[in-house]
Amino acid sequence: MSDSGHSQPSMYVPGRNRRRRWMDQGPSGNLNLSEPGRERDPMVRDREQDRWDGNDDPSGYTMQKTPIILAKPAAERPKPSSAPPVLEKPIVLMKAREEGKPPPTAEGANLPPTAATAKVEKEGQRPTQPVYQIQNRGMAAAAANASGNVDPVVGQAKLLPPQKMKHSIKLVDEYMNWCDSAIEFLLDQTDVLVVGILGSQGTGKSTMMSLLSANSPDDDQRSYVFRMQSQEVRERAGNQTSGIDFFISQERIIFLDTQPILSPAILDHLINNDRKLPPEYNLPHTYVEMQSLQIAAFLFTVCHVVVVVQDWFTDFNLYRFLQTAEMLKPSTPSPSHESSGSSGGDEGIEYYPHIVFLQNKAKREDFCPRTLKQMNMVIDKLMLHSRLRYKGTVSMLDCNIFPGLPYDFLESEVNLFLIPTMENDVDEARTGSASNPVFPLMPAYKGHPTFHTMISKLRSQMMSMPRPQLSHTILTEKNWFHYAARIWDGVKKSSALSEYSRLLG
Repeated sequence: MSDSGHSQPSMYVPGRNRRRRWMDQGPSGNLNLSEPGRERDPMVRDREQDRWDGNDDPSGYTMQKTPIILAKPAAERPKPSSAPPVLEKPIVLMKAREEGKPPPTAEGANLPPTAATAKVEKEGQRPTQPVYQIQNRGMAAAAANASGNVDPVVGQAKLLPPQKMKHSIKLVDEYMNWCDSAIEFLLDQTDVLVVGILGSQGTGKSTMMSLLSANSPDDDQRSYVFRMQSQEVRERAGNQTSGIDFFISQERIIFLDTQPILSPAILDHLINNDRKLPPEYNLPHTYVEMQSLQIAAFLFTVCHVVVVVQDWFTDFNLYRFLQTAEMLKPSTPSPSHESSGSSGGDEGIEYYPHIVFLQNKAKREDFCPRTLKQMNMVIDKLMLHSRLRYKGTVSMLDCNIFPGLPYDFLESEVNLFLIPTMENDVDEARTGSASNPVFPLMPAYKGHPTFHTMISKLRSQMMSMPRPQLSHTILTEKNWFHYAARIWDGVKKSSALSEYSRLLG
C-alpha cells in the first residue's frame, strides 16, 4: 500500500483491498471518520459489504465475492493407492440343487491361468453336501421381486413348529370317499413312518393306536386321540370307527386306524337301514368283505408297518383274509412306462410292508415260554408262503421280559408281541389273616409285566422300525398324502378286486 492510502494496482489482496475499496468508495451518506478510536467490526463490515453487493452500483463497479471451497484438510484426505480395486464376492443366500458347477465370476476371469487352475482344483476338492432349502415357493417368489426383501412375518411363520394334532381326523369316510383335510398337518420332510392297523371288531384297535401315538394309560379314555368304543356302542355290539382315521404325532409318525374287518355290525347296519349298495355289488355281505379287502390292500401299499390285532389265539380266517389282501394288493407304480417288462423285474421292485401280530388281552398262560414258542411256530407255518415281512422287526426276547431264556430259544421268531389286559397301576391288596398284617400289602402274582411296561416296550420298538421307500422315489409327508390318494383311487377301480367280487357272487 502506498503512502496516500490507495491500493497499488499490481498487488491484489482479496480481503484487505475489498475493505479498502469499501472505505474509499463506500455507499452514499455521511461516514463519521473523526473518531479514530471507534473502528468498525470486520464482521459487521463484511455483512454490510455483502448487502451492498446485492444492490445496483450506480458507479458501475462490480463487487466480486470470495469463492469458498468445501474440501477436507490435507491430513484427513485418503491417500491414493496404486493397488487395483478389490471386488467383493457376492453373498449367495441359496444355491439351487441342480447347479453342479459354480458360475464364472469376474474375479476368476482376472486371475492368471495358473492361479485360476489352482483355485478350481482347490474348490473341486470340497466334498459334495446336500443343500437344505428352508423357504418354499412363496418365499422364493417374494425374494425374487424388485426390492429383494422378504416379509419377516412370512419367514417366521415358515420356521414355526408344525401344528399339533389333538384328535384324529378322517382320511376315508364311512362312504369310502377320500378326504383332503389331513394335508394341513403335513410337512415337506422325508423322515416319516406310516403305521396302519387291522383287526376284528372289539379287539382294541383304537385303544392300541392311541397308546402308541400320543396317550398314556393313565390318561382319561375320553381324551384319547382315537375315539374308543363307548358303553352304549359296546352294549349294542356296534363298531366305533368307520372308514380310516388319520393322526400324526410329534415324532412325525402317521397312524391310520381302520374300521373292523368282516364286521357283523356294519353288515347289520346295511341290512336294517336299507342302505343302497353300489351297482357293482349285489349282496350286502359281499360289499362288507370287499370294503375290508380294499382297506387291507391300501394299507399294504402305503404303510411301512401294519399291525394285526387279535384278542385270542388264533383265527384262521384272519390269516386267509391277509393272504387274499396280499394277492389283491396293487403293484408298486413304476417310475416310467418302459420299466413294465418281464415279471421277474416286477417282482424285484414290488413293495411289501412289515407286519406285526399283536396279541391283545393276553392271559397269564400266554406268557409261558412254552406257549410263546408254540405261538411263534404256528404263525410261521401259516405265513410261510407270504411275501409280507413278518420276521425280524419286533422281538419279545430283546425286551428283557424273559431274562432266563437264551436268544436262540425261539427257532423262528416272528413279529409277535403280547399285551396283557389293561388295568390300573394300583393293585388290589390281597386279603389275608389278621395274624400276618404284612401279607395283605404284597401285590398279587401276575406272571407277566404290567400293562404300562409292555406298552412302553412296544412303543419303543415301533418308533425304531425301519423306514424303507414306499415307491421308487423318496416321498415327503405331503407327497405321501398325494401318493396315498392315488393308491386309494386305484384300489377302488382295481380290476382284480372287481373280478374277485364277481366270483364271490
